[in-house]
Amino acid sequence: MLYLIGIGLDKQDISLKGLEIAKKCDKLYLDIYTSSLPYNAKEIEEMTGQEIFPAGRALLENKADDIIKEAKTAEIGILVSGDPLSATTHIDLILRARKAKVKFEIVHAASIITAVAETGLQLYKFGKIASIPKFQPNYQPESWYELMKQNLLYEAHTLLLLDMELDAKEALNYIYDISKTREDKIMDREIVICSCLGTSKSRIKVGKIKELAKQKLQEFKMPVCLALPAKLHFMEEEALKKFR
Repeated sequence: MLYLIGIGLDKQDISLKGLEIAKKCDKLYLDIYTSSLPYNAKEIEEMTGQEIFPAGRALLENKADDIIKEAKTAEIGILVSGDPLSATTHIDLILRARKAKVKFEIVHAASIITAVAETGLQLYKFGKIASIPKFQPNYQPESWYELMKQNLLYEAHTLLLLDMELDAKEALNYIYDISKTREDKIMDREIVICSCLGTSKSRIKVGKIKELAKQKLQEFKMPVCLALPAKLHFMEEEALKKFR
């Protein structure tokens, strides 16, 4: 049996159902690949009474069939920050389990996709979600920027998820530099920085991209995301005032 167990945005977010399942598993993995964690494996071990095995990209993607094979004869749990189905990696595991005729269960939990509403932006006004990768010398994609512009055309907000190695300042500089090259004035728009949403360390800040990109922003600890607002409803406008 394979269990995909959402932990939520803080370690205390795990549901009673999720905790009960985690405690009975024969082996428990902690996903450290798809998102950064505001807690560590030791804390999860204390909660579950189980030894935690870190699961990075090498295991969850390159050796996913090994996990499915284990789940054929044992109770295998994978703990996931946020909700288990927010990442395509976990959907791939489900498809593999179905193909191998391995039973599975999903335990849902709080996710950044809904927690971003703490900003005051209305969820039903968001468009497609984009992920910003950390740029490499030979890899600097701009597809996420194009998606952001498409959302703006439809007056839809954009949730921008950041690579685990990417901080808020660097991501803002990506947007600023691309906007400057294209002269599309996106750098003049306001953006929302969100850090550790759903925890006691939650921080939200609103400002123009070109201004925030010049600030240090050291107070925004991982996990971080950005939200680019489109046309605002008057209630959204009122809510954002608090964070400017």
